[in-house]
Amino acid sequence: MIRALGQHGPLTGAELGAAVGDDAFAQWKACTLSPWVAVRRVGRRYLRLDQRVEGYARLSPSILREFLTYTVVALAEQEAALERRAQELRAHIEEVSRRKLDMARGVATTVGSRHAAGTCGEPPFCIVVAGDIVYEMAHDVPRPERSTGSMVRGSDLDIVTIVEEDAPEELIARLDDSIYEKKYRYLINPAFREEIDYVIKRLSRLREQSEFNTFKKMVACKIFDEAVLLFGSEYLFREAKELLRCCGVAGQLQEMEQSAITLRERAEDYLLSTEQHVLQGEDLYLFYTAAESDEFE
Repeated sequence: MIRALGQHGPLTGAELGAAVGDDAFAQWKACTLSPWVAVRRVGRRYLRLDQRVEGYARLSPSILREFLTYTVVALAEQEAALERRAQELRAHIEEVSRRKLDMARGVATTVGSRHAAGTCGEPPFCIVVAGDIVYEMAHDVPRPERSTGSMVRGSDLDIVTIVEEDAPEELIARLDDSIYEKKYRYLINPAFREEIDYVIKRLSRLREQSEFNTFKKMVACKIFDEAVLLFGSEYLFREAKELLRCCGVAGQLQEMEQSAITLRERAEDYLLSTEQHVLQGEDLYLFYTAAESDEFE
């Protein structure tokens, strides 16, 4: 590893693995502990809910994803080069995030404009995007799409549509057809290879979910709490955000994020002090998420 960094560094975690062999856990541990290696993590960590974790709260990216995609390592004496490479990586991540946000906005605008035509004032719906895009932490590392196994270009587009209570069912059906058409086209078109995850629901459904008393309800609230508006009714968007605030959901999510920060610190300390062959199956999920298990194993 030292020889590879001397010849080719600075490197991302993924590039280091390609140079010296596929053992990300050992490389992450060695880079973190070695006095001869400097490590720079770029971007930010944010809350993600995971059913395998007690209390459901963990940080994203996972330790593994963070090392492979969002971390640059170099020899300690390569400080200046390390900083330059970290800045380049940060710029790339921001560009990927902007591109995916523009793509999501294009989908929302095309679909929304089609079904807002003829309405007086704001349409009876709003379309938002959530996920790592809104944190400027999107990536373009190829990965398998969950339902088909087709390879897609990194982060998916998490799109949520909220519809007013008195809007006709026909509108929901037409919105669903239009977004599904986009989902299919973006998945199979080689020019895109992007995954769109989407849900359409009335405001009353979000109100039910704001009870925040099951894992699925917590996930739904967390997604909308972080979401940004792409198209549609600003009034409905603000009403939905205010609903979460008044129900105390935003405050609970902040508390969960603090718990996730503590969990990450404990997980890193444990993993750094434990030999890989001693780790049990459940311990490995401290290193990567359940959703990433098929991708990385």
